[in-house]
Amino acid sequence: MADNKQPRNYSPYQQKIIKRYYNNQDDLKHQRLAELVGELYLTEGKKKAKAWADAAAAMQTLGVPQSRIDHLLKQANPALVAELVKELEGKK
Repeated sequence: MADNKQPRNYSPYQQKIIKRYYNNQDDLKHQRLAELVGELYLTEGKKKAKAWADAAAAMQTLGVPQSRIDHLLKQANPALVAELVKELEGKK
């Protein structure tokens, strides 16, 4: 039944919003990783483990090499992730 759906007809305004969203994907990913650094510093227990998993996923989407992600997860030091964020900001 999903195959019979008509394509959405977006207004020009909606099309511009969608286009800007996808044009800014890299900035949104960088911002998300930066926010996760703060969470890594502040959370404890199970939430901290979840924050590290989210940070690892964010780093993967940003194209950080897996060996570096593994090293950061092994060290479990938010300051190292903050340095990575600074480094990625410098590349932009």
